[in-house]
Amino acid sequence: MVTSSARSQDLVKLWPEGKMPNSKGLILDHIEENERITQVAIPGFHCFLTAKEENSGAAVLILPGGGYHHLTYNVGGFQIAKWFNTLGISAFVLDYRLPTSPDLEVRQNGPIQDAQRAMKLIRANAEKYNIDPNKIGVFAASAGGHLASTIATHQEDLSKIDNDSLSDFSFKPDFMVLISPVISFGEYAHEGSLENFLGENPSEDLIKKYSNELQVTAETPPTFLVHAQNDESVSPMNGILFYEAMLKNEVEGSLHIFPKGKHAIGIVNDSELTNEWKLLAEKWLKERQIID
Repeated sequence: MVTSSARSQDLVKLWPEGKMPNSKGLILDHIEENERITQVAIPGFHCFLTAKEENSGAAVLILPGGGYHHLTYNVGGFQIAKWFNTLGISAFVLDYRLPTSPDLEVRQNGPIQDAQRAMKLIRANAEKYNIDPNKIGVFAASAGGHLASTIATHQEDLSKIDNDSLSDFSFKPDFMVLISPVISFGEYAHEGSLENFLGENPSEDLIKKYSNELQVTAETPPTFLVHAQNDESVSPMNGILFYEAMLKNEVEGSLHIFPKGKHAIGIVNDSELTNEWKLLAEKWLKERQIID
């Protein structure tokens, strides 16, 4: 196990002691190497709160990617959180259970339960964090985008536990910013994410259920989508299909496909054009009146 100084942020645990759902009760080690978490022992989030003078009242839950095999918590989490802070947006980086965890009873439910619970927990503590409970979105890249679009489009609450103080809070994000997201498990699926999430030889029903472009409704939150045309890992068709479904359901959004960027669009990019995604996202958030 490798402990990084970047992980010195306090972890807010998601679940009360002994009440984590979908668990076999195994005691797991936190496994991390090269800023990649491959096994989450305790699901929870790390808080990056803005200064009072810069606070817009908005917040994002950040779901790191990694093909549902690992979590790129630093470059795809902490660094993104710091950028959001510059916009006056508080950020929460989630360590969610990976579907490959030996402790899970139903593999695909683990990450969904943790993401839903995190959204509820942030809303329940909106006053403590000095944020508006109606301006809590989600940021995600790669397979994190699949998890984000799942909690945004699926109605079933998998995070319920007995005597839950959070039962009255919504897990649905108010907006999404998705970078190179995995969304579809159909023709344009990222095979690694599909297999890690659903296992080998999943049923057609499960594939359709978690092809989230098929789950878009008029209630889907506004979404900002970014892809690179030369991404050989996750086809831009994932975002195109999702955006097409948004258009059909009259959901407001914005889709940007840059010529370059591959599957590595982030805070710093080789292409100056692709680097503009951050400015475009900021302007979109302002136009949506999420930030001033």
